[in-house]
Amino acid sequence: MRRRLPALLALGLVGGSGHAFAAADAAAAEALVGRWDIDIHALGGEQPSWLEIRRSGNSALVGQFVGSVGSARPVSRIEFDGTGMRFAIPPQWEGGSGELTVRGRLREGALAGTMVFPDGKQYEWSAKRAPSLRRTAAPRWGEPVRLFDGQGLDGWRALGGSSQWQVEGGVLRNAAAGANLATERRFTDFKLHVELRLPKGSNSGVYLRGRHEVQIADTSGEPASDTLGAIYGFLAPSEDASLAPDQWQSLDVTLVGRRVSVAVNGRTVICDREIPGITGGALDSDEGAPGPLFLQGDHGPVEFRDITLTPAL
Repeated sequence: MRRRLPALLALGLVGGSGHAFAAADAAAAEALVGRWDIDIHALGGEQPSWLEIRRSGNSALVGQFVGSVGSARPVSRIEFDGTGMRFAIPPQWEGGSGELTVRGRLREGALAGTMVFPDGKQYEWSAKRAPSLRRTAAPRWGEPVRLFDGQGLDGWRALGGSSQWQVEGGVLRNAAAGANLATERRFTDFKLHVELRLPKGSNSGVYLRGRHEVQIADTSGEPASDTLGAIYGFLAPSEDASLAPDQWQSLDVTLVGRRVSVAVNGRTVICDREIPGITGGALDSDEGAPGPLFLQGDHGPVEFRDITLTPAL
């Protein structure tokens, strides 16, 4: 049951003490609640990020955060002083040993502020509300498009690093960690069929619209949000449907708006679930725009022999 924040809101301040707010401050805190698509203005260019702010009980604000790398991390407390918000979380895959600290203010429906990384470097950031991506009708499907035909890499481009991708014997192979690979064509909603093979211990991923990673990993045992077929960091498979390494396996994915279904080796492991936001390593944070299919090549070896996408009309 959804409850409104009370007119008097008690939240922790930066200094750690409690404080009672007036009705105007409670409304300002209410305006922070929701999902935000973030651009971090770094020296090397824009880096995508994501934040969700939620109510917890009568007065607290909590959430989850995705940086430019890594998985979604819980935010146990978001401090708000009536005009600005702040939170800090431990480092994950970023360099440095300090906390990642985020400060921001809401102005004219947008958020902006500063972010201090665990290595002490500070960057400006700005954010807009994430779109709902709700569809008003079921999609009509077009003709299947074979994005990899076993012959070459027409329609694909390498992104970052030294490309280790090559085509041999009808198989697309990433021999070692190197560049990622993305389609030149962009898509909105689609159905996707992928056949893949991994050596023992390897790790890769398929990014839907370049923003939401379906995890590819040599995993077995209890399913989690970083095992084969997961939406990385957000949605865990309902069961382990993976095969042993060095065997051909299949992924079948249907993406409509934010709703996703995933089958691993013919067994449905995620059924019509909502993807909250971008995952770490996304190409950008513009969730409302079409995006490419993006194969992760910067982790480990992986092979593909069929990549077929059926777009929505």
